[in-house]
Amino acid sequence: MSKKMALGKGLGALIDDAVDPTRKTDLTEEKKVVSELVNEIDIDKIDVNPYQPRTQFDEEALQELSDSISKLGIIQPLTVRALDGRFQLISGERRLRAAKLAGLKTVPAFVRTADDQGMLEMALVENIQREDLNAIEVAISYQRLMDECNLTQETLSERVGKKRATISNYLRLLKLPAEIQLGISQNLIGMGHARALITIEDPKVQIEIYQKTIEEGLSVRKVEELARLANEPKKDNKPKPKQNLGEQEEVLKEHLTNRLGLRADIKKGNNGNGKIVISYNNQDELEAILEKFIKIEE
Repeated sequence: MSKKMALGKGLGALIDDAVDPTRKTDLTEEKKVVSELVNEIDIDKIDVNPYQPRTQFDEEALQELSDSISKLGIIQPLTVRALDGRFQLISGERRLRAAKLAGLKTVPAFVRTADDQGMLEMALVENIQREDLNAIEVAISYQRLMDECNLTQETLSERVGKKRATISNYLRLLKLPAEIQLGISQNLIGMGHARALITIEDPKVQIEIYQKTIEEGLSVRKVEELARLANEPKKDNKPKPKQNLGEQEEVLKEHLTNRLGLRADIKKGNNGNGKIVISYNNQDELEAILEKFIKIEE
């Protein structure tokens, strides 16, 4: 016997055409809608989801979940859609695998109907919010939501309930060399290490510091320091003529560097003009500089 459950607020906001849960829906019809039926489904009739963002499953954790399912059953139903007389998994592959290990013949599942794009969006968003994906898998999921569901970072931020800056930081991981991305997915380095490595301009130097991080177990702060040094311009051994600044320029430079803690330089022109240059190595440093100026205005 099946029962009907209301769609969660977060997921309901994702699907424009959510149907009335009290209305019966023909699961064989090709409609761009979502129905909310829960049934006990034959485990052999469930096919894995081709849009599943997770690529790795920890065998020990799976066995622990399987033991829990053997004792308590499946607390959170899977999510599937009806397709050609069978069911295709939308989310819950880890629970499905654990259920098979536990020897279950049937599993409880929400049965929904969605077009492929709606299915992709549901699968990615539900997994991002509820599954323990590694940072690279999350980044790939964000990128796929943007590319395949035509979402902007701002819209994606609203859909998944994350700050835009958080999404941007994840997406930047995909610009790292493949070796480093693999290390992130295998939890060899953390998100903090990765964010520091992203700021390095030279991919070869990124890999060198990445390998050094693993070999020596470097802290995030140490990697940030190495990244800052790697981005500093190489010193020219040729002596440069010292520029004589006026009294006002000297006072301004002292205020910027000593009182505000900025890496500032003043270049004086020949006709009373000049430039003030404030340097930063990454987005975090830029945000810190902006915060200092905002406090001054206050």
